Amino acid sequence: CLGLYCGRTVLSVNGSLESYGECGVCPRGQRTDDNKICRECMESPDRYDWLYLGFMAMLPLVLHWFFIEWYSGKKSSSALFQHITALFECSTAAIFTLLVSEPIGSLYIRSCKVKKLSDWYTMLYNPSPDYITTVHCTHEAVYPLYTIVFIYYAFCLVLMMLLRPLLVKKIACGLGKSDRFKSIYAALYFFPILTVLQAVGGGLLYYAFPYIILVLSLVTLAVYMSASEVESFKDLLVRKKRLVVLFSHWLLHAYGIISISKLDKLEQDLPLLALVPAPALFYLLTAKYTEPSRILSEGGNGH
Repeated sequence: CLGLYCGRTVLSVNGSLESYGECGVCPRGQRTDDNKICRECMESPDRYDWLYLGFMAMLPLVLHWFFIEWYSGKKSSSALFQHITALFECSTAAIFTLLVSEPIGSLYIRSCKVKKLSDWYTMLYNPSPDYITTVHCTHEAVYPLYTIVFIYYAFCLVLMMLLRPLLVKKIACGLGKSDRFKSIYAALYFFPILTVLQAVGGGLLYYAFPYIILVLSLVTLAVYMSASEVESFKDLLVRKKRLVVLFSHWLLHAYGIISISKLDKLEQDLPLLALVPAPALFYLLTAKYTEPSRILSEGGNGH
């Protein structure tokens, strides 16, 4: 049986004897073992798999919140209700996705273990024995980590289209008619982008997402503090919204650190969470020394 992901399906079992079909693609929910036999995925996702799924579930929620805040601005008090609705949509979509996954009707899912990066891209490993005929053995070797994300995005999109327009029409009175639905239009753009991102880079995201979380949360925190002109702890306490943003970034920092360490050794990994406030503290302590006007004035004095 040629090919990295081609296998023989089990046709019948008679005691300890099994009869196998021809070498080819494994059915959905199965992958090949070391003997090129298609076996059902009966394992449960490990902690890292759940963290990856959590990251993919957070992406649309964070983008929803960003665009709701971006287009609401200071003109409307409806942003909070839209934030809560977005959280409800994504949470409900996640529950529905787990319920329709095998075993159906349970929040528990069966999965195959991810062994290497190529498991995510089985379509690239279809063998050509005579260099003319290609044996198509493309299947989901990482079942269901690849397709479950698409199902989740579909539920998110449907729930958003059912709930958000009604809510926005009722409560977003402070916004003009053209601005009222802009956060929904933004979602209609970023959902296809997220879908393509998962389709093309799902395997890369699986291995890189902890570092992506840390880098993005650091950059966005610095940009937000700079844009909000936060230079001291007093500036943070002036508005509750700034504290909410700060704690949200701290949660993302913690999520990234947990994803990298996997908490395999609690006595070694838990102290790393003490580093969560470090970037914000470093920014606040050094902001006054990097004020552009101060640097320019000191440069002018030096000349």
